[in-house]
Amino acid sequence: MTAVLTGIGIGGGSAAGPVARMAPPPALPAPRAIAPDQAPAEAAAARRALRETADDLRRRAEAADGAARDVLSAQALMAEDPALGDRVEALVLEGTDGAHALAAAFGEFRAALEAAGGYFAERVADLDDLRDRCTARLLGLPMPGLPDPGHPYVLVADDLAPADTALLDPERVLALVTERGGPTSHTAILARTLGLPAVVGCDRAAGLADGRRVLVDGSAGTVEADPSPEAVAEAARREERRRERAARAHGPGRTADGHPVKLLVNLGALGELPAAATTDSEGVGLFRTEFLFLDRAEAPTEEEQTAAYREVFTAFAGRRVVVRTLDAGADKPLPFATAADEQNPALGVRGLRTAARDPHLLETQLAAIAGAAEGSGAEVWVMAPMVSVPREAAEFAERVRAHGLPVAGSMVEVPAAALRAGALADVCDFLSVGTNDLAQYTFAADRTLGSLADLLDPWQPALLELVRAAAREGGRRGRPVGVCGEAAADPALALVLTGLGVTSLSTAPGRLADVRAALAAHTRRDCRRLADLALAAPDAAAARDAVRRALG
Repeated sequence: MTAVLTGIGIGGGSAAGPVARMAPPPALPAPRAIAPDQAPAEAAAARRALRETADDLRRRAEAADGAARDVLSAQALMAEDPALGDRVEALVLEGTDGAHALAAAFGEFRAALEAAGGYFAERVADLDDLRDRCTARLLGLPMPGLPDPGHPYVLVADDLAPADTALLDPERVLALVTERGGPTSHTAILARTLGLPAVVGCDRAAGLADGRRVLVDGSAGTVEADPSPEAVAEAARREERRRERAARAHGPGRTADGHPVKLLVNLGALGELPAAATTDSEGVGLFRTEFLFLDRAEAPTEEEQTAAYREVFTAFAGRRVVVRTLDAGADKPLPFATAADEQNPALGVRGLRTAARDPHLLETQLAAIAGAAEGSGAEVWVMAPMVSVPREAAEFAERVRAHGLPVAGSMVEVPAAALRAGALADVCDFLSVGTNDLAQYTFAADRTLGSLADLLDPWQPALLELVRAAAREGGRRGRPVGVCGEAAADPALALVLTGLGVTSLSTAPGRLADVRAALAAHTRRDCRRLADLALAAPDAAAARDAVRRALG
């Protein structure tokens, strides 16, 4: 009998095929006591396993590009962390064998990441993968990783680590299904980059055995086990129509009756630049600058920043680039910008608030942006993250303009900003809604927790109500209001956002064609009708269903 499992849909259309599960992690042998005279050699072997694992990840990073290179490089840095190696050696010197010392040390680091929450909690899967790779290397066991059944397959796993997701071959992997993970996990990010259908946070996927045929719908967030031939054929026809519509749509984003909706890409690292710049887009709606600041003891110099920004601006000459200034704090702590002892960093000094602690940090970044913009040919806009009150937006805009940058905006990521969007729009030039954080703060739900996925669903009517408030108030003042969160990647939800009054949508490059095609097939009036349906629904699932039924 057909069974339909549900999770968090990451988009990418649909695909059917046989399940292939990830290889299990290496089993730990029974503990053995290490005599004092054996400890130095045992510790050296464990350290060598860490070092060789890091070397292997770095080689993989050099062979990859874009987001894959970034996540593999970050994982290699974790394996090289001196504190991790020191802890493993200390445990061995206390009499623990190397394999159990690795497990214990990684366990301690894992607990610290889980306690930190946010971005760090999402890196738990990275640590688990590193632990398994180091253990397999130390014990001489097969390395855990991607299956190779000899035919295309639907990959099913508890969760995927960067070392695996970064090297997925879309010609072999038809779709992804994970039991854990959320919409901002590495798996979700890379699935969007690769354009693969994906469903994450699907806990019942644990019951899917190798070889079982499934139909994955990344838009609906469903996994149908043992689908009928008719269901597979109908899904294939829908997928073919989707691809044809996407292939036919080109140029600026517009509804069927000509209403413009700018279509932009998100950019988070220089490695993503070649693919992003060649995408049929109207520019960059969210240029995350954190990649320059992470994994450093000191802030990058003005010269370093200028060179990196100029590379992006030059690649997008003639198009818009919206730069978000440093969003440090919470899940991205930096030793030179944030305090290490905050009780609740998600509600602490993050984003624009760090400028109050160190004004020079923001001034240097603005000077670098201005220097890079000069003569680049790009239309450079600058926006501040984590704005809460109009005074912050006004002061930020003044500082931006003082550097000769003419367009200053504000992110809308907290309910206070959405509720006072009119006052924010009075003092800056545009607004940009970050739906990921706005959902987190609206529902008091950590966005990395799969168990709270229903609250963090961007179809939540309360979240859409806040987006409408921001768009309405911006529109009344002639200010553009964009959405740069993951909500913009869903073609059906993109229609709803357009109906709410949003003027631009920014998403992963691989999702832009589907969004463009959806807009081209519907009038602005259609979009408003769909928005009304979503707002009237009692919850996210009902909103999604109502809109999809209306779309046929």
